[in-house]
Amino acid sequence: MPFLTAVRRAFAPYGRQGLRDIAFLATSVPLALLPVTVLMSGTVTWTLVVVSALVLVVLPWLTQVQRSRFVSLLQLEIPVIPAPRPRWRWLIAETTWRQLLYHVVVNALVAAYALGLLFVWSAGLVLVSVPAWFWAVPSGSTMLLDTYGMSVAVTVGAVALLLVPWLALLGRWADTRAAARLLGPNRVRELARRVEDLAESRAEVVDAADAERRRIERDLHDGAQQRLVSLAMNLGLARRTLKNLPPQEQAVQAMTVIDEAHDEAQAAIAELRDLVRGLHPVVLEDRGLDAALSGIAARAPLPVRLDVRMERRAAPAVEAVAYFVVSEALANIAKHAQASRAEVTVREGALAGAGRRNNEPGLIITVVDDGVGGADPAKGTGLVGLRQRAASVDGNLQITSPLGGPTTLIVELPCAL
Repeated sequence: MPFLTAVRRAFAPYGRQGLRDIAFLATSVPLALLPVTVLMSGTVTWTLVVVSALVLVVLPWLTQVQRSRFVSLLQLEIPVIPAPRPRWRWLIAETTWRQLLYHVVVNALVAAYALGLLFVWSAGLVLVSVPAWFWAVPSGSTMLLDTYGMSVAVTVGAVALLLVPWLALLGRWADTRAAARLLGPNRVRELARRVEDLAESRAEVVDAADAERRRIERDLHDGAQQRLVSLAMNLGLARRTLKNLPPQEQAVQAMTVIDEAHDEAQAAIAELRDLVRGLHPVVLEDRGLDAALSGIAARAPLPVRLDVRMERRAAPAVEAVAYFVVSEALANIAKHAQASRAEVTVREGALAGAGRRNNEPGLIITVVDDGVGGADPAKGTGLVGLRQRAASVDGNLQITSPLGGPTTLIVELPCAL
């Protein structure tokens, strides 16, 4: 019910969420010690030396620690900034100075805010508990409170405890906004880069479509068309031959011609069926990705373990890309990997990355084999085609293939599930 949902949201800061927010802000304190120490160092020269060392050595580590902090406590993933090439450009990159601004200024302010928040929280606990421990104060102490003073202390402490969760929520919101802008890639530049990638992938898709059309023409010309032409020629030759044979031999010869024609027709039908399956498998449209991939796994020349976890079907274009990605990946494994087995996993998941919406749904496909490894897109093993297929729906492909194996292929396809 909407009312109950609103009530739950109103009281959420007073439960585990509030404690998590306070703990999240408190973890900023130790991470701010090093940058603050640098700023408070004695001389300008010493500061410059330490800042240079911070940029060269400590800054990437601090950024990774901050990302882990956001993921572990808030389940918020900040996209990784791609490393510049060549490596020395890291010193003059705009992203480096944004990260330095976060660690030296923003995180220091968040740490100071967290310390103040912890002080208010502690003071609130002390004031609220005054009636419980005030009786133990020695009678000669200068700390004297009457009933009115005790009531004021309890009231102030209660107000402080009520405000702390909301103040923690405000601090967490400000920290996450600053971290997303300063620790992650520049959103405008990343969107521009994605537009360039999409334009490039569009050109690649056009080229791939033209190559696919030529392949279909070649397969029809060299395969089914040749068989049908051969069938027509054999039938025409048989018709002329049978006219000149005695009646008793026509039946035997006709049966032979019919058998040969039947074999040719069956072969042509099989080639047409394979060609149609290569265009768009009927089972994919009728029964979904799980059934279609099961067929691929069953036809593979090596044992394939398949695990598909999808509650709903993806968009048809995304399902088609996923189908052909798995099909081509298994074909590459059979040709090049010298593997004894493979494993294919397909699951729903939230895609991460700069330029994407928060928690953008998609398919995450993982293909693993125990082959010799060393797969390289530059060697023409079909990985370029896989990347182009993924890019056609704004997806991406990652591959890890050390020499000696194993090879892990991860394809992320954004889609409305």
